[in-house]
Amino acid sequence: MEIDDKGTDNNERTADHLLQWTQWQLLDSILPTGGFAHSYGLEAAIQARIVSSPQNLKSFIIQVLENTATLLLPFVHCANKSPDIDNYAKLDKLLEATLTNEVGRKASASQGAALLRVAASVFSEAPLLRKIRESFMGSREVSFHHAPVFGLICGLTGFDSGTSQRAYMFITMRDVISAATRLNLVGPLGASVLQHEIAPVAEETVRRWMDRSVEEAFQTAPLLDTVQGCHSYLFSRLFCS
Repeated sequence: MEIDDKGTDNNERTADHLLQWTQWQLLDSILPTGGFAHSYGLEAAIQARIVSSPQNLKSFIIQVLENTATLLLPFVHCANKSPDIDNYAKLDKLLEATLTNEVGRKASASQGAALLRVAASVFSEAPLLRKIRESFMGSREVSFHHAPVFGLICGLTGFDSGTSQRAYMFITMRDVISAATRLNLVGPLGASVLQHEIAPVAEETVRRWMDRSVEEAFQTAPLLDTVQGCHSYLFSRLFCS
């Protein structure tokens, strides 16, 4: 075993560095998980004139992040802490019963199924992902909701719970801001500035709501939930949700 000047096992350092590559890949927008097909209710909010300017957009994103933290981070956390089939199935069924609007529920299942399909193919070091997908694919036992799938993948690939929850908040923020750019509400440069401005708020939100059990999950923004539920009634739409 090789030890560096600081007394660190070189094999351990290599494993840590490889984990970082996995983290970056999981967060990379090139991973085909279908997240950019959804606006998290933003498209419906624009047509309802709830969001009409970059200022409204910032407030909307912060509310989405707050709602994500209180409602979905518990599922990410619990799936990450116990990444096994039984716990995953239990969390998925509970989230299926918890999500209150059909549009959001279908979007969560669609993104989760796509993420699990990709992860089962890419992260071969976690064979349980393929086993779970093969066990439940085509059945109605689970719906493959996104939050528990994400937590499961993070747990099986070596992410700690704190990193997993921050990562989930990051991809939520990234996808909403991407949707805002494609809806011409903000330009690419403005979107980057906005993301940087919201990051401290997102961190404070994570700190406030992280590491909670699923029994403590709840919604903080019922209006957003209602607006997203109206998405399927829009006369014309760019996004799935």
